[in-house]
Amino acid sequence: MIWACIISGVIAYLLGSISFSVIFTKKLAGFDVRQKGSGNAGSTNVLRTAGKKPAILTLICDILKGVIAILIAYLIGKIFNFDIKMSALLVQIAGIFVVIGHTFPVFFGFKGGKGVATALGVLLVTNWQIGLICLVFALVLMALTRIVALGSIAAAILFPVLCFFITNNYLVGDSSTRMSYLVFGIIMAIIVIFNHRSNIQRMASGTENRLIFKK
Repeated sequence: MIWACIISGVIAYLLGSISFSVIFTKKLAGFDVRQKGSGNAGSTNVLRTAGKKPAILTLICDILKGVIAILIAYLIGKIFNFDIKMSALLVQIAGIFVVIGHTFPVFFGFKGGKGVATALGVLLVTNWQIGLICLVFALVLMALTRIVALGSIAAAILFPVLCFFITNNYLVGDSSTRMSYLVFGIIMAIIVIFNHRSNIQRMASGTENRLIFKK
């Protein structure tokens, strides 16, 4: 049903377009985070430029965007009693478009963040097992290297690999939807990697910013 795909995509995109990093930094710190630090509208840049409180709020709300977008798509599938493949497709479309909305927010001049926190929300609700594995993998890499982008990119690459091997614990899906989730995982990985292209260049040159853990 094309109309259901369009509705899921549009709702997810509009949700993704709510840039909480900009909202919270303007409200709590008096500036637009896109004009400070790396210029990225994400929780890492909020942490560096505005502090812990707005960063935590941004992180939570960005994750929730992904969660809510997926749950709405899931409900559409349930309400109209679509089969498992169609319902899975709705979830996948919502996951892709909520991250695109975060990256290119219509409400904030199409200048957004890199979509990692929102993608995490998508992963955790789409398949909690895959989401947790990717999260732990990313956190370990971040702790070892103190480079947030490296953990994010590595987890994004891991996601489609796990989609190929894991066929259970999906909100919607089973072995019959393995290939569609593999394609979904690849598209999500491409979006995240594309959004980190400047970080990749800095990592290659050894100039990427590192997190500083204060005691």
